[in-house]
Amino acid sequence: MNTTNLKKLSKYIGVALCFGMLFFADAAVAQKATWIWYPGDYEIWLSNKMQNRRTERGAFLPPLWKEDSHYVLIEFHKDFTLPKAEKVELSIEGQYNVKIDGKAFAGYPKSIDVPAGKHRISLKVYNQANVPSIYVKAPDLVSDETWLATFEDKEWIDASGKSSDLSATKYVNAGAWNFYDPNSGPAEFKLPTEEHKAVKKEMMNSAILVDFGKETFGFIKFLGLKGKGKVTLYYGESKEEALSFDHAELVDELPVDQSQKSDVVMEGSRAFRYVNVKLEGNISADDITMLYEYSPVEQRGSFKCNDEQINKIWDVAAYTLHLNTREFFIDGIKRDRWVWSGDAYQSYAMNYYLYFDSPTVTRTLYALRGKDPVTSHINTIMDYTFYWFLGIHDYYQYSGDKAFIQQIYPRMQTLMNWCLARRDKDGLMTGLPGDWTFIDWADGLSKKGEISFEQLLLCRSLETMAQCADLMGEKAESAKYKQMAASLKTKIFQYYWNPQKGALVHSRVDGKQTDNVTRYSNMFSIFFNYFTEAQKQQVKKSVLLNDKIQKITTPYMHFYELEALCAMGEQNYVLKEMKDYWGGMLNLGATTFWEEYNPAKSGADHYSMYGREFGKSLCHAWGASPIYLLGKYYLGVKPTAPGYSQYTITPKLGGLQWMEGSVPTPNGDIKVRCDAKQIKVSAETGTGTLHFTSSTIPVCKEGAVVAKGKNVYEVTIAKGKKYTVEYSAM
Repeated sequence: MNTTNLKKLSKYIGVALCFGMLFFADAAVAQKATWIWYPGDYEIWLSNKMQNRRTERGAFLPPLWKEDSHYVLIEFHKDFTLPKAEKVELSIEGQYNVKIDGKAFAGYPKSIDVPAGKHRISLKVYNQANVPSIYVKAPDLVSDETWLATFEDKEWIDASGKSSDLSATKYVNAGAWNFYDPNSGPAEFKLPTEEHKAVKKEMMNSAILVDFGKETFGFIKFLGLKGKGKVTLYYGESKEEALSFDHAELVDELPVDQSQKSDVVMEGSRAFRYVNVKLEGNISADDITMLYEYSPVEQRGSFKCNDEQINKIWDVAAYTLHLNTREFFIDGIKRDRWVWSGDAYQSYAMNYYLYFDSPTVTRTLYALRGKDPVTSHINTIMDYTFYWFLGIHDYYQYSGDKAFIQQIYPRMQTLMNWCLARRDKDGLMTGLPGDWTFIDWADGLSKKGEISFEQLLLCRSLETMAQCADLMGEKAESAKYKQMAASLKTKIFQYYWNPQKGALVHSRVDGKQTDNVTRYSNMFSIFFNYFTEAQKQQVKKSVLLNDKIQKITTPYMHFYELEALCAMGEQNYVLKEMKDYWGGMLNLGATTFWEEYNPAKSGADHYSMYGREFGKSLCHAWGASPIYLLGKYYLGVKPTAPGYSQYTITPKLGGLQWMEGSVPTPNGDIKVRCDAKQIKVSAETGTGTLHFTSSTIPVCKEGAVVAKGKNVYEVTIAKGKKYTVEYSAM
């Protein structure tokens, strides 16, 4: 780097108005040029486009909730300094004008000449159909997230022609993703594909049954298609579904009229393992393949152990999450292919131990939140609104991404204000007209009255608001939310704790406790750390390990149940549960994990749900939770300060003989290997603390072993250093 550039690096030229974040404006520190837009707008536009692709047997099936749209007119600007005159290249999606220092250029220039010196470039872009987006590139000026944007510049001009000072305008930092090609804008985005061949084809009932060997997602492709007639495709996650002409959930028809052979790709992407292809008329095809559509996320997490069934469970869970990681984290690839907040919240957690792909998390959070005004709960579900807040809490803890919190905080405020206005006279959340109280798919689960589970989620959401208000420097707001959370927590134990039952009851009706005890609020209170140690032990015995309490049959809530048990040190028990539950699906031939699994069912009954023979999703994101459980509670890696600046490693074999794996973080991986005599760890980030128990005095040549009492020991883990501990597992 030359002397001139070194001098440039020493200069700060401004503060982003709404974030208080310092940005360099000179080219020496400019990022790579990328397409930019108003933050959240592209995410909302893209989610609308994706979620409205759902069909059932050829019929369009749109989402059940309000969909917002992007702002159609956006002003972008950037203050910068050029060391010399430069040509600035422009690519714009929409109609636009461009100004330098307030002077507009005529027409729609693709490039402009800018003289040396300090300037402001501004572009105003209109686009009704797609998101107003810009790409700017010059040697010393690029479009990136340091640009400011607004959807209302509040500019006015008086009779003399003098412009206002724009002091009332609220600017935010622009949004971006990974669009670096000026010739391919955000509106053209598509997920990549690769061609896969079938593993088997057979004629059955005058149709060709094509088996791709495992659950997959993409576009069916006909090679050398020729003739005249019609092709009907019956897709199936199971063989039974594909063979059912009357009840297969996904059906496509393709009219064919071509005298010469050609390759044809179906327009719609579909979920399937099997495709039953019925040819009518004089039609032939040389082969039937598929274009596998996928999100190009990098798998960084890993897990291996001595138990091959657990290894298989982890691998299938990873594949399940991969299929459901698309433009956003979706619930399932067959049905619904929508962005559901409760499903997404679990996907975030699994993502932190498999990919650590922050953009997919933030895109999903933006898409779910939408725009003001708030008119209903997220996905119309009360608990899903609170999971949205919890998703932000966890994202900051894992990523340390303060900039995103600062962008999203105003939308957090308006959503929380809407929720608080819906509380009853006792300050509790209860279902109002239009609210869907979901909790879980469970027979006979009461939704009446004030449900303890909803109050717990609200309490955690208020704690999240307090934390984020602190990050924003809003001390009064933070204090308000902390007080509200503390008051609600007191009410939860006053209204719902039953000492005779040793648990929180499910609900209150007409101001009185009901007798019913369910697992939900009790298991969440364990890993929220709302219980005392004595209460945790009571709940473990009276609820979690009590077969008289209604059992959970969805992987969705089984995830939280097993997390609560892991938090209580019951890894041996949880290992058996994973082998029984997820292993049970594998024993039935599952190649991905399901929306719901009830071992009491048999045969094709496993595939029915919602009153439909094949209504159940056999590839559901919430089925992939072993990724999270094995990474956080067996390898034992979790952040204790935002972004893994500090973290703990608490390995628990839990009945395994040995295990090893890698946990991704924002700045590198943490690797752990553990057996009954030796623990090996290394990390590329932060400062960690290795916790473990040993029946003998442990030895570590690379670091000091500190005795904490009761056979508990600690070793401090420094970045970039490998540690080996010789010990004796207890």
